This record gives sequence, structure tokens and C-alpha cells, in this order.
Amino acid sequence: MPQVSLTIMVAPGRSSPVRVRDVLLAALPELGDHMLQDTIRRDWSDLVGPALSRHSHPAALKHGALDVTVDNSPWLHELTLRSNELLARLRARHGSAVRSLRFILGPPVAVSNPASSRLRRANDERTLDPADAHVVEFMIAAVNDPELAASIRRVLTKDVLARHALDNGRAPADPRQSG
Repeated sequence: MPQVSLTIMVAPGRSSPVRVRDVLLAALPELGDHMLQDTIRRDWSDLVGPALSRHSHPAALKHGALDVTVDNSPWLHELTLRSNELLARLRARHGSAVRSLRFILGPPVAVSNPASSRLRRANDERTLDPADAHVVEFMIAAVNDPELAASIRRVLTKDVLARHALDNGRAPADPRQSG
């Protein structure tokens, strides 16, 4: 996992900084599996190669078992035959957090379009007025990791928009329906 360089002070008597990642994991232990699952999804093509990655994708990581959805029976059989090799690659890259693989026949992977994601994020950010956008950018200026900065930007943007909606007497949009 990428290391985050942003640090915060936790307790008044404590003299050493603490990584944000460590604070989040202490507050939400299940977040570790989600973060690892996300990293594995991003690395999947590198781990298994382009042919296998076109027909499979990591679905969920639960209690050390990684579920991998495969789009057809022949590739399911191929991945099953290669499971020891794939598990060794996962462990070499991500440690012993993944203890087993389970291959499941399922629908093909929808290929995400990075351009549409950037456009959706840009549209979310454009709904803020310039003063609010400036405040959000100021708040994330110290974050060196671009992925973390983008995530924090999205959360802060949604928070500002929800607060404005409440101030205007409207209920905020359902967060499950937005990107």
C-alpha cells in the first residue's frame, strides 16, 4: 500500500506524529481490508497479466479470502489451475493478508472510463462557489498523495454541498446515488 505522508498529532502529551492511515485503521479496522481490496483491484492486471485480467476481477476480500469473479467457465478453470501461482504473487506484493482465493463465475467486468470519472469529479467540483472551492483546495494543500487528495476533495465537496442544501431547507442528496 502507498504510504501517506500527511501526519497529525493525536494527543496533547504525545510528541510524535501519527499517520492518517493509522488513525483511520484504528477507528475503522475493517477499512484495512477495503484498502487492500482496492489496491489489489488496481494491481490486478499487473498481477495476473492482460489475458487473465480481461476475464476476471477481484470482487471482495473477506477474512483473508479473496473472491475473484470470472466471466466464463474456461477462464474459471484456467484461474483455478493457476491459483497457487496467483496466490504467491499476491502474497509477494501484499503480504500474508490474502490467505486464499475463491473463483466465482459471474458477469464480465465493466471497463471503467477514466475520462468520464474525471468529468464527473469536475462536475461535482464546479457546483461549489469559488469561495467554497478555495477553502476545499486550501484544506487539501498539505496532502502529498494525489489519490488521497482526490478522495478528500470529493468528501469535502459532498460535505459542503450537503451543508448548503440543509441551509437552504432541502434534504441533501442520497450519497449512495452520487459518485
